[in-house]
Amino acid sequence: MTATQERSVPKPAFTDAEAGAKVFPDSNARQYNYFTPAKRKQSHYEDVTVEVQPDPRHYLSQGWLYAFADGKAGYPLEWTALKAWGSDRPVPERSPGSGGKGYDWPAHGWHEFRDPNEEWELTLYRYNANVVRQLNQNIDAARQAKAFEQWNRNWVEFVAKHVGAWMHVDHGLGLYLFANANRRAPTNMHNNAISVNSMHRIRAAQDLALYNLTLTEEIDGFDGTAHLTTWNEDPAWQGVRETAEQLTGIWDWGEAIFAANIVFEPLVGELFRSNLVQQAAPANGDFVTPTLIGAEEFDFSERDLRYTKPMFDLLVNDKEFADHNKALLQKWLQDWVPRCIAAARALQPLWSQPDAKPIRFEDGLDRVKSRFAGILSELGLKAPEELGQ
Repeated sequence: MTATQERSVPKPAFTDAEAGAKVFPDSNARQYNYFTPAKRKQSHYEDVTVEVQPDPRHYLSQGWLYAFADGKAGYPLEWTALKAWGSDRPVPERSPGSGGKGYDWPAHGWHEFRDPNEEWELTLYRYNANVVRQLNQNIDAARQAKAFEQWNRNWVEFVAKHVGAWMHVDHGLGLYLFANANRRAPTNMHNNAISVNSMHRIRAAQDLALYNLTLTEEIDGFDGTAHLTTWNEDPAWQGVRETAEQLTGIWDWGEAIFAANIVFEPLVGELFRSNLVQQAAPANGDFVTPTLIGAEEFDFSERDLRYTKPMFDLLVNDKEFADHNKALLQKWLQDWVPRCIAAARALQPLWSQPDAKPIRFEDGLDRVKSRFAGILSELGLKAPEELGQ
């Protein structure tokens, strides 16, 4: 055995000049005190979300660090016509130690929003992983039990054409509406909630696409490409297709979220999912498809709509721009309600296609209209006359 000679290497020398060396009263704190929590005690969600996205109205003394080719820098508030307290105030002239030039903190009311779902990176992965795991288990159990053999023949065709067609709505809105709105929204609290909404829609589209492949393998004669022809050519779907494509073209991120989650989803999405597919499937021998559609319905009604209502409630009750925001939202209702009602009515022929019929189309439409009116009432908005169409 020979002794290993110790190597001579430079030893690190700490000079107290490195980042984090300074000791101050909150040096060992596990929570932050640069924001006012929504409740008495700040939550872990607030610690990892509030003010993660910087803002020159708060602390960026040098202004935004980047800009787009047209000169727009950071997250301009004019990316929506909606306004929150302080929106019209100019960005303060910042310099080290200048503070906010006398503005009360926060510099504008957008920062008051808190997502009641408290969504952030960990919760997104955990939730979607649990949903996908459960859906896969349900489908595997159905495959082993030969449950797909119990489906009525007309229902096989219905699922191939019409349930499959809904994946195009999910994919389009998830990728081109919500993901785009997420980038344009002004605070990290908005970004997190909207991006999670985007992932819900994209995951639901993927669920339906993978389900379509499974059914192609399990059911003789199942046409895995039928949804493409249906989406592109079936007259019953062209109203939904047109409206969904119009939604993806909205420039104003606030209008996009409002039109999608407050108008389109209650009047069209819930009509198709809850009042057609969920109602008709069991009577036609299908106890599997409702698990996929039900997961998406839960995404919207219990999570996506849940953050959308308080987001707009703050705006319609804003201390400075409540009247402006209400008038703008009423205008958007007049623009989008007629389109969504027309798209919903165009779907009516689908109600007669399954062997075992769901509830009447008019009854289902009355249900979603009533729910939609309730959502508007919660926000202090009036249902437009076009709702009676």
